[in-house]
Amino acid sequence: MKKTQLLPFHKKDTIEAGCDEAGRGCLAGPVFAAAVILPPDFKNDLLNDSKKLTEKQRYKLRPIIEKEALAWAVEAVTNEEIDKINILNASFTAMNRAVKKLKIKPEHLLIDGNRFRPQTNIPYTCMIKGDGRFLSIAAASILAKTYRDDFMQQIHNEFPYYDWDRNKGYPTKKHREGIKKYGVTKYHRMTFRLLNEQLKLNI
Repeated sequence: MKKTQLLPFHKKDTIEAGCDEAGRGCLAGPVFAAAVILPPDFKNDLLNDSKKLTEKQRYKLRPIIEKEALAWAVEAVTNEEIDKINILNASFTAMNRAVKKLKIKPEHLLIDGNRFRPQTNIPYTCMIKGDGRFLSIAAASILAKTYRDDFMQQIHNEFPYYDWDRNKGYPTKKHREGIKKYGVTKYHRMTFRLLNEQLKLNI
């Protein structure tokens, strides 16, 4: 099956940053977001939505994106913050933080998804499944995903009972079994449904 050709930009002759997040549906860990400004002539045949790539491909692309991007930034919102402001607002906040951290101010933002709440006056366009349509959003999805995976690998070494090195905090059977047996950690999102059965957790 032929790969869809990703578009280099949405608005021509504009400094455009693609934005995406990773880890929204997880039970543990922060939500990460990235913002990437690519040169208008950027080309890479492998670059695609991070969910369509293997882990090896994502890590191969990360240094290429970081080297060739005009500007890039990665930011996170912790699980404690997620519990305070909810996951949707946390995703928006992480993206805004990444945008504000860019060394070049974008003139337009391309946001993956159908909603956004800006914290800057930069015009933006929401793109449903944008990570499979635009190079800059695909690049942002790879940075957000790989930096989040690195973080989850790190905290797996601290709490090895939840299989975070494999599931990265997503609600797998092994992750839920770990919660059931060992309880919750300081990295769990307490406002999420951590177990399928409504059991009381000892916090």
